[in-house]
Amino acid sequence: MSSTTLATKGTEPPAAGPRASTTPRRHRTRHAESRGAWILLAPYLALFLIAAAIPIGYAFWIALQKAPTLVNPASGFGGLDSFITVITDYRFSGTFINIFSVMIVWLPLMMVGIVGLALLVHASPGRFGSTMRFFYFIPGALSGIANFVLWVYLLHPTQSPLAPLWQEVGFGSLKEIVTDGNMPMILTGMLFFQGVGTWIIVVNGGLNGIPDEIFEAAKIDGANAWDLAWRIKLPLIRPWIGYAALMNLAYGFQLFLEPYLLRQISSGAIAGEWAPTQLGYAFAFTNRNFPAAAALSIILLVITLSIGVVIVMKSGLFGDEKEEKR
Repeated sequence: MSSTTLATKGTEPPAAGPRASTTPRRHRTRHAESRGAWILLAPYLALFLIAAAIPIGYAFWIALQKAPTLVNPASGFGGLDSFITVITDYRFSGTFINIFSVMIVWLPLMMVGIVGLALLVHASPGRFGSTMRFFYFIPGALSGIANFVLWVYLLHPTQSPLAPLWQEVGFGSLKEIVTDGNMPMILTGMLFFQGVGTWIIVVNGGLNGIPDEIFEAAKIDGANAWDLAWRIKLPLIRPWIGYAALMNLAYGFQLFLEPYLLRQISSGAIAGEWAPTQLGYAFAFTNRNFPAAAALSIILLVITLSIGVVIVMKSGLFGDEKEEKR
């Protein structure tokens, strides 16, 4: 009995030792992981504060101020007066009708083009697929003002290589082409060829991330090329499609350069406040009403975020990969 008791007593302390040392070690590991995560997150948080949170807060504070006038140059708290000024402005609804008329045409065409061409490129491995990726990316290199100059040249009825076509349909000057009714189609062409190549490469990267074993298993089950594209590839790249839709949506609501310059080259054929951003510019630098301009920027932010949240929820953009596979 005594030897058994001694053996038991001799074996008990070593068993308790590892248990006692495991808990502090886990504590240290979790602390190191959380500290590393905060270190990696710190640059993003700093940029978010500088480029997003602080400007948004400042714009909201400016929007709540009262705009000084010649009669009453004093400024102070004005409540929601700036938002009421923007919403009741006779140009407000027209600018959003214009921008939505572009989005309805351009965004679906953009997404169908991106996904369709990315699927075609992915289904064509080898040199042909690489060559096609290069050719699709070429229009993306002509972004911004370079893309605008190219399209102005194409739209000009006397200098464009499409001049016979423009003259056949009855257009004799650029002012006759650049009209409010033609703006959705003109901007759709500009925006589509400017961005489709870049987003094809992005979505194609998502397709390349799908394991080959999935395609091999589907082919064993009798799936053809259409089944692979429709039932396998499309569901798996849904977050990539959602990301492309979200970024293009945000870009569409920020349109300013294209309608502004189109008005300049067409001698005022379209309104000076054609897009919401142009209306905000007019509030700030023509009417000298900075609170109204800030209020319009907040309204644009709310609309973009609301539609963006719907896209994120439907596409599973920030969802768990394990849950998506299930």
